[in-house]
Amino acid sequence: MPRSAASRKTSNTATATVTGTADTRQRILAAAKDEFARYGIAGARVDRLAKQARTSKERVYAYFSSKEALYRHIAEHETAVLVEATRMDPADLPGYAGILFDHFTAHPDHYRLITWGRLELAADDAAESETVSPLPATITGKVEQLRDAQRAGLIDPVWDPVDVLGLINQMATTWAGQPEIGAAAAELAADTSVEARRAALVTAVERLFPRPR
Repeated sequence: MPRSAASRKTSNTATATVTGTADTRQRILAAAKDEFARYGIAGARVDRLAKQARTSKERVYAYFSSKEALYRHIAEHETAVLVEATRMDPADLPGYAGILFDHFTAHPDHYRLITWGRLELAADDAAESETVSPLPATITGKVEQLRDAQRAGLIDPVWDPVDVLGLINQMATTWAGQPEIGAAAAELAADTSVEARRAALVTAVERLFPRPR
């Protein structure tokens, strides 16, 4: 075989190997995201997600040292996706609440995935470290945004920015975090539509933190 043909064959084989490895890793991540959202960290099974990813349990562990490491990788990525999809305009907090509502309504698995980590990893993190973990930069950044908006006269300074952020986040995830409330609304509300729930949320936040006029 001519040298040039042999070189091309070797190059094509290496490219195919890299592509196949990347595809396998992406299938593992997709399957793991679904597995963790459904069952949490403790309930997730590596053999089950490996089957869904059309690979082996051993291959999963070749990429990620443990089930917890795999969850942390996915949660970090999903948190970045959440931050990008739910940017906050401190001059329009009712709009921000609506954005949060829309995201978690469209992606209920996203809320479950993050919540499992809060429930299952918090105790482990506290046990492993005697120091308080640093606050996520996104929370710190949003609190500073709110504080700056207060200085600019856009938000009533009587509120602590931490309370503003906490209240809006909690209100916006009411239906994602309490599916029984959503079920009750679907049967008992005068208007059972999702749009009515969103409108109620936006109205409530508008009354608490009105847009500047």
